[in-house]
Amino acid sequence: MTRRRATALLPGLLLPGLVLLALLAACTEAPPPPPSPEVVAEIQGQPVRYEQFEAYVAGALGEPGDSLGSDVLSQLFDQFLEERLLALLAVDRGLLPEAAALGRAGRRRAVDALLSAVADEEDAAPAPQALRAWYEAHRDRFQRPARVRLRQLLVDDRAQAEKAVEEIRAGASFAAVARRLVDDPAIAATGGTLGELSRDDVPPAFADVIFSLAPGEVSDVVEADYGFHVFQVTETLPAEVLPFDEVHDEVARALRQERADRRLRELAEEACRRYDVSVWERNLPFNYRGVYLAEAG
Repeated sequence: MTRRRATALLPGLLLPGLVLLALLAACTEAPPPPPSPEVVAEIQGQPVRYEQFEAYVAGALGEPGDSLGSDVLSQLFDQFLEERLLALLAVDRGLLPEAAALGRAGRRRAVDALLSAVADEEDAAPAPQALRAWYEAHRDRFQRPARVRLRQLLVDDRAQAEKAVEEIRAGASFAAVARRLVDDPAIAATGGTLGELSRDDVPPAFADVIFSLAPGEVSDVVEADYGFHVFQVTETLPAEVLPFDEVHDEVARALRQERADRRLRELAEEACRRYDVSVWERNLPFNYRGVYLAEAG
């Protein structure tokens, strides 16, 4: 059994829009007597049963967690407990009545209430200079690799594919040839246009062929297990960093999220000072290796 004060939330906590990044310091106390086997933890002396954790996992993932490994289950178990700690903090701060914080939906409302209570005008509308500074500090995030605009024709017969190459190289429209040869509504609608693709977006077997083509150039026939391909690159696009004006809204969302994460870490610190958590890892049906083992009682 491990008894600790509340710890911070793990990365990947399954709360809407939040990525929680830090673990906080914890305190150990003398362990209480062991509970009944179905009790896997206590928060402020109140029992937490394994069936409650099972319901949490099913709700978070949309399916039971029977096939998950111990590492994933350990993370989920810590997140399950810490979601409850935040709900308790919201109730104790008078942001929600206790009944409103019951159930997973209620606990999510509790977290939203905590964040709203400490939000300020800057978080709602970050200053232009703050947005620009964040963009400059995270330019790597907005890098785009070299890309091509690509057309593709796929048929079952090599001779038909080679005839298509001859026609297109002689001046026929790629789109018209594709519509004539391929019995596919999508091809009829787009003329074989696949859009803008990077090297990572295409199968490795085709990448060298596609990215060696000049704009307007048509490939030789490329054989695959499922047919014969003909490619045409209509435009090449160099690697670039997206300009600030183009990603302004994404930067604003990211900056607001970063500030929300920081506020939530501060709230977790408060919970660490206020609440006790006891975990009986021997009652868990998996090899628990969560944060509550960091300082065992």
